[in-house]
Amino acid sequence: MIKTHYDCPCLESCPLNHAMTIIGGKWKMQIICALNNKGVLRYNELKKQMPGISNNVLASALKELEENKLVERKEYLEVPVRVEYSSTELCDRLMPILDQLSQWSEDALMK
Repeated sequence: MIKTHYDCPCLESCPLNHAMTIIGGKWKMQIICALNNKGVLRYNELKKQMPGISNNVLASALKELEENKLVERKEYLEVPVRVEYSSTELCDRLMPILDQLSQWSEDALMK
């Protein structure tokens, strides 16, 4: 029998499982890619990049990504308040890994 990573007895403390929890979810990858491709974006600009996402889901995903140090939120005390989001250095280090995972997925689909 071939064992998979998910047969791992350390699943609760598994670093890969932790990573997938951080970047998993319906919209997190789109947010990460939008910020990486477009640079600094305001909330509404980011929302326009993802048709179909609700305000609650976007706000929640941004908060989680910020808590996990992948997204930086910068608030300017102006009237009205201006908030900008950008990818962090940690997120930038993740991008080559995601590019490799994307390539792996394309290769797997070709088989």
